[in-house]
Amino acid sequence: MSDLVFTPAYQLAKMIRDRVVSSLEVVDAYLAQIDCYNAALNAICILNAERAREQAKKADAAIAKGENWGLLHGVPVTIKDYLETAGLSTIAGYQPFQDYISPHDATAVARVRAAGAIILGKTTATADPSGDYQAIFPRVNNPWNPDYTSGGTSSGSATAIAAGFSPLDICSDNGGSIRQPAHFCGVFGLKPTDRRVPTTGHVGDIPNLLKMPRCIRQMFTVGVIAGSIEDLRLSLRLIAGSDPRQPDIPPVPLDSYIERNLQNLRIAWIDELPLYPVASEIKSAMQTAAKRLIDIGTKVEFWYPKFDFVTAWEIYYKVGTYNLLYSQPINFANVQKQMLFLWREATQGDAALRKISHVPKIALPLFLNPTLKGYFAALTERDRFIAQMDKELESWDVWLCPVAMTPAFTHRAKGEAVDIEGRKVPYQMASGAYLVPFNLTGHPVVVIPIGQTKNGLPIGMQIVGKRWREMELLAIAQEINKVVGDFRHPSGY
Repeated sequence: MSDLVFTPAYQLAKMIRDRVVSSLEVVDAYLAQIDCYNAALNAICILNAERAREQAKKADAAIAKGENWGLLHGVPVTIKDYLETAGLSTIAGYQPFQDYISPHDATAVARVRAAGAIILGKTTATADPSGDYQAIFPRVNNPWNPDYTSGGTSSGSATAIAAGFSPLDICSDNGGSIRQPAHFCGVFGLKPTDRRVPTTGHVGDIPNLLKMPRCIRQMFTVGVIAGSIEDLRLSLRLIAGSDPRQPDIPPVPLDSYIERNLQNLRIAWIDELPLYPVASEIKSAMQTAAKRLIDIGTKVEFWYPKFDFVTAWEIYYKVGTYNLLYSQPINFANVQKQMLFLWREATQGDAALRKISHVPKIALPLFLNPTLKGYFAALTERDRFIAQMDKELESWDVWLCPVAMTPAFTHRAKGEAVDIEGRKVPYQMASGAYLVPFNLTGHPVVVIPIGQTKNGLPIGMQIVGKRWREMELLAIAQEINKVVGDFRHPSGY
Protein backbone atom coordinates (compact mmCIF):
# COMPACT_ATOMS: atom_id res chain seq x y z
CA MET A 1 0.00 0.00 0.00
CA SER A 2 1.13 3.60 -0.61
CA ASP A 3 3.66 5.10 1.82
CA LEU A 4 1.38 8.14 1.85
CA VAL A 5 -0.86 6.51 4.45
CA PHE A 6 1.99 6.43 6.98
CA THR A 7 3.17 9.99 6.32
CA PRO A 8 2.52 12.52 9.13
CA ALA A 9 -0.17 15.11 8.51
CA TYR A 10 2.21 18.06 8.68
CA GLN A 11 4.35 16.49 5.93
CA LEU A 12 1.30 15.69 3.81
CA ALA A 13 0.20 19.31 4.09
CA LYS A 14 3.57 20.51 2.78
CA MET A 15 3.59 17.95 -0.03
CA ILE A 16 0.12 19.08 -1.13
CA ARG A 17 1.08 22.77 -0.92
CA ASP A 18 4.24 22.11 -2.94
CA ARG A 19 2.23 20.04 -5.45
CA VAL A 20 4.43 17.00 -4.89
CA VAL A 21 1.23 15.05 -4.47
CA SER A 22 -2.42 15.98 -4.91
CA SER A 23 -4.99 15.97 -2.15
CA LEU A 24 -7.05 13.54 -4.23
CA GLU A 25 -4.12 11.10 -4.41
CA VAL A 26 -3.78 11.25 -0.63
CA VAL A 27 -7.50 10.75 -0.01
CA ASP A 28 -7.61 7.86 -2.48
CA ALA A 29 -4.62 6.22 -0.78
CA TYR A 30 -6.37 6.31 2.60
CA LEU A 31 -9.66 5.09 1.12
CA ALA A 32 -7.84 2.15 -0.48
CA GLN A 33 -6.18 1.31 2.85
CA ILE A 34 -9.53 1.46 4.64
CA ASP A 35 -11.16 -0.67 1.97
CA CYS A 36 -8.44 -3.28 2.32
CA TYR A 37 -8.19 -3.59 6.11
CA ASN A 38 -11.12 -1.98 7.92
CA ALA A 39 -13.36 -5.03 7.67
CA ALA A 40 -10.94 -6.88 9.97
CA LEU A 41 -10.33 -4.00 12.39
CA ASN A 42 -13.61 -2.01 12.43
CA ALA A 43 -11.82 1.25 13.21
CA ILE A 44 -13.89 3.35 10.80
CA CYS A 45 -17.60 3.17 11.60
CA ILE A 46 -18.85 5.93 9.26
CA LEU A 47 -17.07 6.59 5.96
CA ASN A 48 -17.33 9.91 4.13
CA ALA A 49 -15.71 8.71 0.90
CA GLU A 50 -17.53 10.56 -1.86
CA ARG A 51 -17.66 13.91 -0.11
CA ALA A 52 -14.00 13.53 0.86
CA ARG A 53 -13.03 12.97 -2.78
CA GLU A 54 -15.11 15.96 -3.89
CA GLN A 55 -13.47 18.15 -1.26
CA ALA A 56 -10.02 16.90 -2.28
CA LYS A 57 -10.67 17.97 -5.88
CA LYS A 58 -11.64 21.43 -4.63
CA ALA A 59 -8.49 21.56 -2.50
CA ASP A 60 -6.34 20.74 -5.52
CA ALA A 61 -8.09 23.37 -7.63
CA ALA A 62 -7.49 25.94 -4.89
CA ILE A 63 -3.77 25.09 -4.78
CA ALA A 64 -3.57 25.47 -8.55
CA LYS A 65 -4.98 29.02 -8.15
CA GLY A 66 -2.47 29.86 -5.41
CA GLU A 67 -4.97 29.61 -2.55
CA ASN A 68 -4.17 28.14 0.84
CA TRP A 69 -6.97 27.11 3.19
CA GLY A 70 -4.74 26.62 6.21
CA LEU A 71 -2.27 24.35 7.98
CA LEU A 72 -4.12 21.18 6.93
CA HIS A 73 -5.07 22.19 3.40
CA GLY A 74 -6.26 19.06 1.61
CA VAL A 75 -5.18 16.65 4.37
CA PRO A 76 -7.70 13.94 5.29
CA VAL A 77 -8.36 13.37 9.02
CA THR A 78 -10.78 11.30 11.08
CA ILE A 79 -13.08 12.20 13.96
CA LYS A 80 -14.04 10.04 16.93
CA ASP A 81 -17.73 9.21 16.80
CA TYR A 82 -18.35 11.13 20.01
CA LEU A 83 -17.98 14.48 18.23
CA GLU A 84 -20.62 16.06 16.03
CA THR A 85 -19.61 16.27 12.39
CA ALA A 86 -21.88 18.20 10.05
CA GLY A 87 -23.76 15.99 7.62
CA LEU A 88 -22.62 12.74 9.22
CA SER A 89 -24.12 10.54 11.89
CA THR A 90 -22.98 10.92 15.49
CA ILE A 91 -24.06 7.68 17.14
CA ALA A 92 -21.59 7.29 20.01
CA GLY A 93 -22.74 3.76 20.77
CA TYR A 94 -26.05 5.04 22.08
CA GLN A 95 -29.26 3.59 20.66
CA PRO A 96 -31.32 6.85 20.68
CA PHE A 97 -28.65 8.49 18.48
CA GLN A 98 -28.80 5.94 15.65
CA ASP A 99 -30.76 8.23 13.33
CA TYR A 100 -29.10 11.49 14.40
CA ILE A 101 -27.36 13.42 11.61
CA SER A 102 -25.36 16.32 13.00
CA PRO A 103 -26.49 19.72 11.64
CA HIS A 104 -23.17 21.31 12.57
CA ASP A 105 -19.65 20.54 13.71
CA ALA A 106 -18.33 20.24 17.21
CA THR A 107 -16.03 23.19 17.86
CA ALA A 108 -12.83 21.14 17.52
CA VAL A 109 -14.09 19.60 14.28
CA ALA A 110 -15.02 23.01 12.88
CA ARG A 111 -11.53 24.29 13.69
CA VAL A 112 -9.65 21.54 11.84
CA ARG A 113 -12.07 21.88 8.93
CA ALA A 114 -11.45 25.64 8.85
CA ALA A 115 -7.71 24.87 8.60
CA GLY A 116 -8.35 22.96 5.36
CA ALA A 117 -8.71 19.41 6.69
CA ILE A 118 -10.94 16.94 4.85
CA ILE A 119 -13.13 14.74 7.05
CA LEU A 120 -12.52 11.19 5.88
CA GLY A 121 -14.91 9.54 8.34
CA LYS A 122 -15.77 8.76 11.96
CA THR A 123 -13.85 6.34 14.15
CA THR A 124 -15.52 3.75 16.36
CA ALA A 125 -15.69 4.63 20.05
CA THR A 126 -15.99 1.57 22.25
CA ALA A 127 -17.80 1.82 25.55
CA ASP A 128 -14.96 0.18 27.49
CA PRO A 129 -11.61 -1.59 26.94
CA SER A 130 -13.24 -4.97 26.34
CA GLY A 131 -14.51 -3.75 22.97
CA ASP A 132 -18.18 -3.70 24.03
CA TYR A 133 -20.04 -1.24 21.81
CA GLN A 134 -23.65 -2.03 22.65
CA ALA A 135 -23.87 -4.12 19.45
CA ILE A 136 -24.30 -1.04 17.25
CA PHE A 137 -20.94 -1.46 15.54
CA PRO A 138 -18.63 -4.49 15.54
CA ARG A 139 -15.87 -4.47 18.15
CA VAL A 140 -12.59 -2.81 17.28
CA ASN A 141 -9.60 -5.13 16.95
CA ASN A 142 -6.00 -4.25 17.69
CA PRO A 143 -3.93 -3.95 14.47
CA TRP A 144 -0.97 -5.64 16.20
CA ASN A 145 -3.09 -8.70 16.96
CA PRO A 146 -6.84 -8.77 16.27
CA ASP A 147 -7.43 -11.10 19.22
CA TYR A 148 -6.50 -8.18 21.49
CA THR A 149 -8.38 -5.03 22.42
CA SER A 150 -7.38 -1.57 21.20
CA GLY A 151 -8.56 -0.06 24.50
CA GLY A 152 -11.31 2.45 24.95
CA THR A 153 -13.05 4.64 24.31
CA SER A 154 -10.91 6.06 21.47
CA SER A 155 -10.26 2.54 20.20
CA GLY A 156 -11.06 3.29 16.58
CA SER A 157 -8.94 6.45 16.75
CA ALA A 158 -5.75 4.64 17.78
CA THR A 159 -6.39 1.68 15.49
CA ALA A 160 -6.96 4.00 12.53
CA ILE A 161 -3.64 5.77 13.08
CA ALA A 162 -1.69 2.56 13.62
CA ALA A 163 -3.17 0.85 10.54
CA GLY A 164 -2.73 3.81 8.18
CA PHE A 165 -6.39 4.83 7.87
CA SER A 166 -5.73 8.44 8.91
CA PRO A 167 -2.75 10.63 9.87
CA LEU A 168 -4.52 12.14 12.89
CA ASP A 169 -7.76 11.76 14.77
CA ILE A 170 -9.62 14.27 16.93
CA CYS A 171 -10.87 12.36 19.94
CA SER A 172 -11.49 12.65 23.69
CA ASP A 173 -10.36 11.46 27.12
CA ASN A 174 -12.56 11.13 30.19
CA GLY A 175 -10.68 8.39 32.05
CA GLY A 176 -7.74 7.52 29.83
CA SER A 177 -9.69 7.24 26.57
CA ILE A 178 -6.87 8.78 24.51
CA ARG A 179 -3.90 7.49 26.48
CA GLN A 180 -4.83 3.83 26.93
CA PRO A 181 -5.59 3.19 23.21
CA ALA A 182 -2.39 5.06 22.24
CA HIS A 183 -0.45 2.72 24.58
CA PHE A 184 -2.24 -0.40 23.36
CA CYS A 185 -1.74 0.48 19.66
CA GLY A 186 1.74 2.02 19.78
CA VAL A 187 0.90 5.57 18.66
CA PHE A 188 1.11 9.10 20.08
CA GLY A 189 -1.65 10.72 22.14
CA LEU A 190 -2.28 14.07 23.81
CA LYS A 191 -4.70 14.78 26.62
CA PRO A 192 -4.58 18.57 27.04
CA THR A 193 -5.18 20.51 30.25
CA ASP A 194 -8.76 20.33 31.43
CA ARG A 195 -10.69 23.17 29.69
CA ARG A 196 -7.89 23.93 27.22
CA VAL A 197 -10.02 22.68 24.28
CA PRO A 198 -13.79 23.23 23.99
CA THR A 199 -15.92 20.11 24.31
CA THR A 200 -18.88 21.75 22.57
CA GLY A 201 -20.50 19.21 20.30
CA HIS A 202 -19.09 16.22 22.15
CA VAL A 203 -21.67 13.57 22.98
CA GLY A 204 -21.65 14.58 26.65
CA ASP A 205 -22.12 18.22 25.71
CA ILE A 206 -25.09 18.14 23.31
CA PRO A 207 -27.82 19.04 25.81
CA ASN A 208 -30.50 19.77 23.24
CA LEU A 209 -30.26 16.30 21.74
CA LEU A 210 -31.66 14.61 24.84
CA LYS A 211 -33.39 17.72 26.17
CA MET A 212 -31.18 17.53 29.26
CA PRO A 213 -28.99 20.17 30.89
CA ARG A 214 -25.28 20.10 30.18
CA CYS A 215 -24.00 17.83 32.94
CA ILE A 216 -20.51 16.55 32.09
CA ARG A 217 -18.49 19.60 33.09
CA GLN A 218 -15.33 18.20 34.65
CA MET A 219 -12.49 15.85 33.81
CA PHE A 220 -13.10 15.12 30.13
CA THR A 221 -11.09 16.76 27.38
CA VAL A 222 -10.89 16.80 23.61
CA GLY A 223 -7.44 15.88 22.31
CA VAL A 224 -5.58 14.08 19.54
CA ILE A 225 -4.12 10.72 18.56
CA ALA A 226 -1.57 10.84 15.75
CA GLY A 227 1.50 9.24 14.23
CA SER A 228 3.89 11.99 15.32
CA ILE A 229 4.38 14.53 18.09
CA GLU A 230 4.56 17.24 15.42
CA ASP A 231 0.96 16.42 14.50
CA LEU A 232 -0.11 16.60 18.15
CA ARG A 233 1.40 20.07 18.34
CA LEU A 234 -0.15 21.23 15.06
CA SER A 235 -3.58 19.93 16.06
CA LEU A 236 -3.49 21.57 19.48
CA ARG A 237 -2.68 24.92 17.88
CA LEU A 238 -5.85 24.55 15.83
CA ILE A 239 -8.36 23.21 18.36
CA ALA A 240 -7.35 25.04 21.57
CA GLY A 241 -8.93 28.28 22.72
CA SER A 242 -12.06 29.87 24.08
CA ASP A 243 -15.45 29.24 22.53
CA PRO A 244 -18.49 31.53 22.79
CA ARG A 245 -20.71 28.44 22.89
CA GLN A 246 -18.89 27.23 26.00
CA PRO A 247 -18.13 30.23 28.23
CA ASP A 248 -16.27 28.20 30.87
CA ILE A 249 -13.34 27.65 28.45
CA PRO A 250 -10.94 30.45 29.48
CA PRO A 251 -9.15 32.59 26.88
CA VAL A 252 -5.72 31.33 27.97
CA PRO A 253 -3.22 31.54 25.08
CA LEU A 254 -0.96 28.60 24.37
CA ASP A 255 2.32 28.88 26.24
CA SER A 256 5.57 29.78 24.53
CA TYR A 257 8.60 27.65 25.22
CA ILE A 258 12.31 28.30 24.80
CA GLU A 259 13.90 25.09 23.58
CA ARG A 260 16.22 23.43 26.09
CA ASN A 261 18.26 20.30 25.66
CA LEU A 262 17.51 17.31 27.85
CA GLN A 263 20.64 17.80 29.92
CA ASN A 264 19.17 21.04 31.29
CA LEU A 265 15.90 19.48 32.42
CA ARG A 266 14.81 17.83 35.66
CA ILE A 267 12.81 14.73 34.91
CA ALA A 268 10.96 12.66 37.50
CA TRP A 269 10.39 8.99 36.78
CA ILE A 270 8.77 5.83 38.14
CA ASP A 271 8.55 2.32 36.78
CA GLU A 272 5.50 1.52 38.94
CA LEU A 273 3.55 2.64 41.99
CA PRO A 274 3.66 0.24 44.96
CA LEU A 275 -0.14 0.00 45.05
CA TYR A 276 -0.40 -0.83 41.35
CA PRO A 277 2.32 -3.26 40.23
CA VAL A 278 2.74 -3.32 36.46
CA ALA A 279 3.59 -6.16 34.08
CA SER A 280 7.31 -6.91 34.16
CA GLU A 281 7.79 -5.97 30.50
CA ILE A 282 6.28 -2.53 31.13
CA LYS A 283 8.53 -2.08 34.16
CA SER A 284 11.55 -3.12 32.12
CA ALA A 285 10.64 -0.72 29.30
CA MET A 286 10.31 2.15 31.79
CA GLN A 287 13.71 1.30 33.28
CA THR A 288 15.31 1.17 29.84
CA ALA A 289 13.83 4.57 28.97
CA ALA A 290 15.20 6.11 32.17
CA LYS A 291 18.65 4.58 31.59
CA ARG A 292 18.86 5.91 28.04
CA LEU A 293 18.08 9.40 29.28
CA ILE A 294 20.60 9.14 32.10
CA ASP A 295 23.26 7.86 29.69
CA ILE A 296 23.10 11.10 27.69
CA GLY A 297 23.41 13.23 30.82
CA THR A 298 19.76 13.96 31.63
CA LYS A 299 18.90 14.50 35.29
CA VAL A 300 16.41 11.70 35.93
CA GLU A 301 15.31 10.85 39.48
CA PHE A 302 13.01 8.15 40.79
CA TRP A 303 10.13 10.03 42.40
CA TYR A 304 6.44 9.86 42.99
CA PRO A 305 4.29 12.48 44.67
CA LYS A 306 2.97 12.36 48.22
CA PHE A 307 -0.40 11.79 46.68
CA ASP A 308 -3.19 9.59 47.99
CA PHE A 309 -3.93 7.65 44.81
CA VAL A 310 -6.65 5.51 46.41
CA THR A 311 -8.59 8.56 47.59
CA ALA A 312 -7.97 10.19 44.21
CA TRP A 313 -9.73 7.21 42.60
CA GLU A 314 -12.64 7.67 44.98
CA ILE A 315 -13.00 11.38 44.17
CA TYR A 316 -12.68 10.72 40.44
CA TYR A 317 -15.54 8.23 40.57
CA LYS A 318 -17.65 10.48 42.79
CA VAL A 319 -17.35 13.44 40.42
CA GLY A 320 -17.73 11.19 37.39
CA THR A 321 -20.84 9.49 38.76
CA TYR A 322 -22.51 12.81 39.51
CA ASN A 323 -21.71 14.02 35.99
CA LEU A 324 -22.94 10.88 34.26
CA LEU A 325 -25.99 10.35 36.44
CA TYR A 326 -27.82 13.37 35.03
CA SER A 327 -26.29 13.43 31.55
CA GLN A 328 -29.13 11.28 30.19
CA PRO A 329 -32.71 10.48 31.16
CA ILE A 330 -32.74 8.23 34.22
CA ASN A 331 -33.44 4.67 33.16
CA PHE A 332 -33.54 2.51 36.26
CA ALA A 333 -33.08 -0.67 34.23
CA ASN A 334 -29.77 0.78 33.00
CA VAL A 335 -28.88 1.85 36.54
CA GLN A 336 -29.51 -1.68 37.75
CA LYS A 337 -27.37 -3.07 34.93
CA GLN A 338 -24.55 -0.69 35.87
CA MET A 339 -24.80 -1.66 39.53
CA LEU A 340 -24.60 -5.35 38.65
CA PHE A 341 -21.50 -4.65 36.57
CA LEU A 342 -19.90 -2.75 39.45
CA TRP A 343 -20.63 -5.58 41.87
CA ARG A 344 -19.08 -8.00 39.40
CA GLU A 345 -16.05 -5.73 39.18
CA ALA A 346 -15.77 -5.79 42.96
CA THR A 347 -15.53 -9.58 43.03
CA GLN A 348 -12.78 -9.81 40.41
CA GLY A 349 -9.06 -9.84 41.09
CA ASP A 350 -6.93 -11.14 43.93
CA ALA A 351 -7.68 -10.19 47.52
CA ALA A 352 -4.86 -7.66 47.92
CA LEU A 353 -5.98 -5.60 44.94
CA ARG A 354 -9.70 -5.88 45.72
CA LYS A 355 -9.02 -4.05 48.98
CA ILE A 356 -8.04 -0.90 47.10
CA SER A 357 -10.62 -1.20 44.31
CA HIS A 358 -13.11 1.33 45.64
CA VAL A 359 -15.22 1.86 42.53
CA PRO A 360 -18.31 -0.10 43.62
CA LYS A 361 -18.61 1.18 47.18
CA ILE A 362 -18.20 4.77 45.97
CA ALA A 363 -20.41 4.72 42.86
CA LEU A 364 -23.30 2.55 44.04
CA PRO A 365 -24.52 4.79 46.91
CA LEU A 366 -24.43 7.79 44.57
CA PHE A 367 -26.64 6.02 42.05
CA LEU A 368 -29.15 5.43 44.84
CA ASN A 369 -28.88 8.66 46.81
CA PRO A 370 -27.24 11.57 44.96
CA THR A 371 -27.21 14.90 46.81
CA LEU A 372 -26.19 18.42 45.88
CA LYS A 373 -24.07 18.62 49.03
CA GLY A 374 -22.27 15.41 48.03
CA TYR A 375 -21.52 16.81 44.59
CA PHE A 376 -20.01 20.03 45.95
CA ALA A 377 -18.05 18.08 48.55
CA ALA A 378 -16.54 15.96 45.77
CA LEU A 379 -15.63 19.07 43.76
CA THR A 380 -13.97 20.57 46.84
CA GLU A 381 -11.89 17.44 47.27
CA ARG A 382 -10.98 17.60 43.58
CA ASP A 383 -9.74 21.18 44.04
CA ARG A 384 -7.48 19.95 46.84
CA PHE A 385 -5.96 17.26 44.65
CA ILE A 386 -5.38 19.69 41.76
CA ALA A 387 -3.55 22.13 44.04
CA GLN A 388 -1.50 19.33 45.56
CA MET A 389 -0.39 17.95 42.18
CA ASP A 390 0.47 21.46 40.99
CA LYS A 391 2.72 21.90 44.02
CA GLU A 392 4.25 18.43 43.76
CA LEU A 393 5.24 19.02 40.11
CA GLU A 394 6.88 22.40 40.75
CA SER A 395 10.30 20.80 41.15
CA TRP A 396 10.16 18.91 37.86
CA ASP A 397 9.88 19.74 34.18
CA VAL A 398 7.97 16.52 33.45
CA TRP A 399 7.11 13.25 35.17
CA LEU A 400 7.41 9.89 33.39
CA CYS A 401 5.15 7.02 34.43
CA PRO A 402 3.44 3.94 32.99
CA VAL A 403 0.18 4.23 31.07
CA ALA A 404 -1.45 1.11 32.51
CA MET A 405 -0.67 -1.95 34.60
CA THR A 406 -0.80 -4.09 31.46
CA PRO A 407 -0.23 -3.95 27.72
CA ALA A 408 -3.20 -4.75 25.49
CA PHE A 409 -5.11 -7.81 26.65
CA THR A 410 -7.39 -10.21 24.83
CA HIS A 411 -11.04 -9.35 24.21
CA ARG A 412 -13.21 -10.29 27.19
CA ALA A 413 -16.55 -9.69 28.84
CA LYS A 414 -17.03 -6.30 30.41
CA GLY A 415 -15.70 -6.30 33.96
CA GLU A 416 -13.79 -9.57 33.70
CA ALA A 417 -10.50 -9.49 35.63
CA VAL A 418 -7.23 -9.12 33.73
CA ASP A 419 -4.46 -11.63 34.33
CA ILE A 420 -1.15 -9.85 34.87
CA GLU A 421 1.56 -12.48 35.33
CA GLY A 422 -0.57 -14.71 37.49
CA ARG A 423 -2.39 -11.98 39.41
CA LYS A 424 -6.07 -11.40 38.79
CA VAL A 425 -6.36 -7.61 38.62
CA PRO A 426 -9.76 -5.83 38.80
CA TYR A 427 -10.72 -4.76 35.32
CA GLN A 428 -10.93 -0.99 35.83
CA MET A 429 -7.76 -0.94 37.94
CA ALA A 430 -5.69 -2.78 35.32
CA SER A 431 -6.81 -0.26 32.70
CA GLY A 432 -7.07 2.98 34.65
CA ALA A 433 -4.86 3.02 37.74
CA TYR A 434 -2.27 5.27 36.08
CA LEU A 435 -4.76 7.23 34.00
CA VAL A 436 -7.65 8.61 36.05
CA PRO A 437 -5.48 10.65 38.48
CA PHE A 438 -4.66 13.04 35.64
CA ASN A 439 -8.30 13.36 34.61
CA LEU A 440 -9.03 14.23 38.23
CA THR A 441 -6.28 16.87 38.40
CA GLY A 442 -6.60 18.04 34.78
CA HIS A 443 -2.87 17.94 34.02
CA PRO A 444 -1.78 17.54 30.38
CA VAL A 445 -0.23 14.25 29.33
CA VAL A 446 1.53 13.00 26.20
CA VAL A 447 1.84 9.27 25.49
CA ILE A 448 4.75 8.01 23.39
CA PRO A 449 5.59 4.40 22.40
CA ILE A 450 8.79 3.13 24.08
CA GLY A 451 8.97 -0.57 23.24
CA GLN A 452 7.21 -3.85 22.70
CA THR A 453 6.43 -7.00 24.63
CA LYS A 454 7.94 -10.36 23.67
CA ASN A 455 4.75 -11.22 21.80
CA GLY A 456 4.88 -8.00 19.81
CA LEU A 457 2.42 -5.71 21.62
CA PRO A 458 3.29 -2.02 22.03
CA ILE A 459 4.27 -0.37 25.31
CA GLY A 460 3.66 3.33 25.87
CA MET A 461 4.79 5.86 28.48
CA GLN A 462 2.97 8.85 29.96
CA ILE A 463 4.82 12.17 30.06
CA VAL A 464 2.98 14.41 32.51
CA GLY A 465 3.40 18.19 32.36
CA LYS A 466 2.27 21.28 34.23
CA ARG A 467 -1.23 22.62 33.67
CA TRP A 468 -1.54 25.15 30.81
CA ARG A 469 2.00 24.29 29.61
CA GLU A 470 1.20 21.94 26.72
CA MET A 471 3.65 23.46 24.22
CA GLU A 472 6.45 23.03 26.75
CA LEU A 473 5.31 19.47 27.41
CA LEU A 474 5.18 18.65 23.70
CA ALA A 475 8.64 20.11 23.09
CA ILE A 476 10.11 18.06 25.93
CA ALA A 477 8.23 14.94 24.80
CA GLN A 478 9.67 15.36 21.33
CA GLU A 479 13.23 15.45 22.71
CA ILE A 480 12.56 12.46 24.97
CA ASN A 481 11.08 10.58 22.02
CA LYS A 482 14.30 11.06 20.04
CA VAL A 483 16.16 9.14 22.76
CA VAL A 484 13.68 6.52 24.00
CA GLY A 485 10.91 6.45 21.40
CA ASP A 486 10.05 3.24 19.58
CA PHE A 487 7.36 4.24 17.10
CA ARG A 488 6.69 1.72 14.35
CA HIS A 489 3.74 0.52 12.33
CA PRO A 490 2.39 -3.01 12.67
CA SER A 491 3.48 -5.27 9.83
CA GLY A 492 1.05 -6.31 7.17
CA TYR A 493 -0.53 -2.92 6.55
